Amino acid sequence: MSSTLAGILFIASLLLALALCYRPLGDYMYRVYTGTRHARVERVIYRLTGVRPGSEQRWGVYARSVLAFSVVSILFLYGLQRLQNHLFLSLGMEPVQPAPAWNTAVSFVTNTNWQAYSGESTMGHVVQTAGLAVQNFVSAAVGMAVAIALVRGFARTKSDTLGNFWTDLVRGTIRILLPIAFVAALALVAGGTIQTFADHSTWTTLTGGEQTFTPAAAASQEAIKDLGTNGGGIFNVNSAHPFENPTSWTNWLTIFLLLVISFSLPRTFGRMVGDNRQGYAIVAVMASIFLISVTLTNWAEMSASGTVPQAVGTAMEGREARFGVSNSAMFASSTTLTSTGSVDSFHDSYTALGGGMLIVNMLLGEVAPGGVGAGLYGMLILAVITVFVAGLMVGRTPEYLGKKIGAREIKLASLYFLVTPALVLVGTAVAMATATGRAAMLNSGPHGLSEILYAYTSASNNNGSAFAGVSVNTPFHNTTLGACMALGRFLPIVLTLALAGSLAQQAPVPAGVGTLPTHRPQFVGMVVGVTIILVALTFLPALALGPLAEGIR
Repeated sequence: MSSTLAGILFIASLLLALALCYRPLGDYMYRVYTGTRHARVERVIYRLTGVRPGSEQRWGVYARSVLAFSVVSILFLYGLQRLQNHLFLSLGMEPVQPAPAWNTAVSFVTNTNWQAYSGESTMGHVVQTAGLAVQNFVSAAVGMAVAIALVRGFARTKSDTLGNFWTDLVRGTIRILLPIAFVAALALVAGGTIQTFADHSTWTTLTGGEQTFTPAAAASQEAIKDLGTNGGGIFNVNSAHPFENPTSWTNWLTIFLLLVISFSLPRTFGRMVGDNRQGYAIVAVMASIFLISVTLTNWAEMSASGTVPQAVGTAMEGREARFGVSNSAMFASSTTLTSTGSVDSFHDSYTALGGGMLIVNMLLGEVAPGGVGAGLYGMLILAVITVFVAGLMVGRTPEYLGKKIGAREIKLASLYFLVTPALVLVGTAVAMATATGRAAMLNSGPHGLSEILYAYTSASNNNGSAFAGVSVNTPFHNTTLGACMALGRFLPIVLTLALAGSLAQQAPVPAGVGTLPTHRPQFVGMVVGVTIILVALTFLPALALGPLAEGIR
């Protein structure tokens, strides 16, 4: 079987599996977030934390709850790192220094999981499990809760509440993320992924050789980080390491896990607004952008220029021989179109155009399908912008799902879209304009710019993957990238919840002859077009100086 055919079958089987899960998983999540009964373990959690699960919250209270939970989580994780030498099972690790501790705490709480350090040589077991792994769950659950709150804004009429954040957080973690991660971890163990808390000396004895790593619970971490669309594995190369991702079928499962919830949430959206066609339209937009990205990335990598790559048919530098170029490109597209950050190949070794496509994936706002929850609310805001543009064309007030998109709504949606471009471009400019920022660069010219652009794009969009070639574990980059991660996460969340509150207060508007149908292929094409055009207008100059300039040299 040719590598091209094998790659096509790999992608086709993955898409088929996602399609089969769309309806049952989406319906299950609909029942989770709309049910009125609380499980026993949930009632215990509510009692211990003093939460009244039946009480509803206005958007401002919902937003303050998100921010309060996140701030406490950052402080707790920061403290764990700074005090880890006093913790049980610290493995003799020294306390993490203030700058990387800040960066890591913000990274995991914002669902970014950017790692500026080598996990197996920096963090002990308690920090890895009680700190980082916990945030892999709850940070993803926060994103899902915000997405559901926005959907309630569309679904409710004349209401000033959006649900209860604490209930949404607990249900998303207990009923969705934990069960799937548990089953996935068993599957990964069966596939050969290491699951052990053996320390360095024990592992050396078992293998009979001198090893430089500590394989701490890699299987459960792998399942958790991919399900929550996080990077941040125990090993610095995470999904390229054979202890975390040993075979081609575990590679397939890993990609499936990081996509399945985000691709199924549109079904939940359709059920909650009472029109499944709306969910199909949103998932069609996600799938269209996803397929465009996968196709272009594979084309760029399979047609690599140069004598040696052309002789062997492809370029293997930075790729795992176990997976090959096509499957690695599929993983790279999937990880940059979600807020994952996990990698099974080095993106810095991709061709100029292939690497540029990975940057574009993140610049799109990671909405195809995007992070868990974050992809759905980002796509819905792009849909709001699209109907506003369509309304300008016909000279009438735009509507979406029976709600008018007036001045307040479009201002909130526009501010949402502008947050991450401002962070990406300002962050990149500051890093390139200062001697401290440039000192971390290991490459010059367009590729060096691409590496810096990738880093600030990844941080601001809460992705977490890196182009490498930049020594980011410095006070300057730890501080600035941490700020980008925090602002890129929480400002859009506050704007999303404000939009949800505004929509929920409205009375439904009956559809008329001038109402744009938002469930037809025409609308799907419009949202895809608006998404691509907005990104092109915003980032084309930066891309032209980086990956495009490198690609045409």
